[in-house]
Amino acid sequence: MTYTVEKIGGTSMTAFDAVLENIILRPEEHYKRAFVVSAYGGITDALLECKKTGKPGVYQLIAKRDEEWREALDYVEKRMLLTNENIFADPMNRMRADKFIRSRISEAKNCVTNIMETCQYGQFSLRQYLPQIREFLSSLGEAHSAFNTALKLKNMGINATFVDLSGWDTQTPKSLDETIQDAFDGIDMDKELPIVTGYAYCKEGLMTTYDRGYSEMTFSRIASITNADLAIIHKEYHLSSADPRVVGPEKVLPIGHTNYDVADQLANLGMEAIHPNAAAGLRESGIELQIKNTFEPEHQGTLISSQYKPDEDRVEIIAGKEKVFALHLFDQAMVGQVDNVSCELMEIISDARVNLIGKEMNANSITYYLGGSAESLNKVLYKAEKRYPKASIKGRMVALISVIGSQIDTNKALAQGVLALMNSGITPAALHSSMRNVNVQFVVSDKEYQKAICALHEELFAKQDHIAIGQVA
Repeated sequence: MTYTVEKIGGTSMTAFDAVLENIILRPEEHYKRAFVVSAYGGITDALLECKKTGKPGVYQLIAKRDEEWREALDYVEKRMLLTNENIFADPMNRMRADKFIRSRISEAKNCVTNIMETCQYGQFSLRQYLPQIREFLSSLGEAHSAFNTALKLKNMGINATFVDLSGWDTQTPKSLDETIQDAFDGIDMDKELPIVTGYAYCKEGLMTTYDRGYSEMTFSRIASITNADLAIIHKEYHLSSADPRVVGPEKVLPIGHTNYDVADQLANLGMEAIHPNAAAGLRESGIELQIKNTFEPEHQGTLISSQYKPDEDRVEIIAGKEKVFALHLFDQAMVGQVDNVSCELMEIISDARVNLIGKEMNANSITYYLGGSAESLNKVLYKAEKRYPKASIKGRMVALISVIGSQIDTNKALAQGVLALMNSGITPAALHSSMRNVNVQFVVSDKEYQKAICALHEELFAKQDHIAIGQVA
C-alpha cells in the first residue's frame, strides 16, 4: 500500500466536515498516512498579521508595544472556542478541546506579559525577543487544529495520534530533522494515524527562515525523512490555469501535470503551490507532489514531478501579484557602475525585510519589483532617495502577471499576450522574457490586474482542449 504524507490547508481545515468525508475517512484503510494540518482559516493572520492586507495581528501589536495585544489575543481565543463548538457536539469532547486551547492561550499571555515587563528595563530589548515571540504565537493555531482533529478521530474509532512538534514544553531545541525523527520513531504507521502540527520548534527557527511557509517545510521534511511514496496537498481549489476567484470557477482548467520548475515560478509570485525550499526537499528525495481539491475528492488534481516534460509547447497557468511596488532609479552617472549601485540597493531592500519579486536594469537605470507592507516599502524609498540624492527615484504600485508553463514558446506567448492586453485597452508598462522557456511576464497598472488576467486567460486558453489539460498524465 502506498504511504502518503498529506498537508491540509487552512481554508480546507475550516470546512472540517468536508475534510473528514473527502480526505481522512475516504479510503477504507485509514493508516499508512500522516497528516500535517494548518491552523483554521484566518487564525494565523489574527495571531501574526494578515498575509494579504498586512492588518496587524497579536504579534504586530506586541512589536509596536501596543497594549491592545491582549484584547487581540482574547479575540483569537474566542474564535478558537467557537470553532470547537462547531466541531464537537459532545459536551465532554468540547470541554477537552476548550481546556487544551485555553491553557495554551493563558500560558502564551503570561509569557508575553513577562517579556514585556522585563523589557521595561534598559538592559533588555524587546527586539531581541520578537523572533521567539513570533514563533511562539504561530504555534498556537496549528496546535489547536491538530489536537482537535486527533480528538475527533479518536472518538470515531480511529487510532489517531496528536504529534505536537511545537515544542511547548521543550527546553533545548533540536534541528528540524531531529525533531521530526524523534516524533515519528515511536509511531507504527500501520496502526496509527499521525496528526501533526504544521509548525515545528527547532534550532533553525522556522518562522525566521521560511516565515509563513513554515508548515510546508514541516510537511516536506516529514515526507522526506519518513520516505513517503507520495506527498499530497489538499487545497480549496485545484491548481488551475488561473485564479478562479478572478477568472471564474467555470472558466479555469486544472493543470493536470507539471513540474517543480513551474511550482518555483508560482512561489516567486506568492501564489504558492508549495514553498520553493519545501519543493526542493521533495525533488531531491524523488517524491512526487499531488495538489488536490478538498471539495472534489474524485478528481486526481495536479501531479508535480521532476521528470515531467510536455510533448509540445503549452501555457499551463497565468498567475500574478497585485500591489507590487516598482522602485525605479535613474542616474546618468550610473553608466558602468550598475553593479555597485545594485549591491547597495539590495542591502537597503534586505534590511527593510521586503520581498524581491523581480528586477530589470539597463545602462543607467534599475527597477526593483517589491512586495511588503506600506511602511517597509516607504522605508526602502526613503533610504534610496537619501543614498542617491542626485538620482531620479520613483515608486509606483503595479501588478505583475506571468504566463507560465513547463515548456512554452516565449516569443509566441509574449506576442499573443501583448495583443490580448492592447485589445482590452491595457498598455503594459514593461515586458519580460528569458532564455529559459518557462515564463513571460507583463507589468501593468495595479488597478488593471484582474482585467489583464482575464484578457490573457481568454486569449491563451479559450482554444485549448479542456479535457486534455484536465487529465493527469
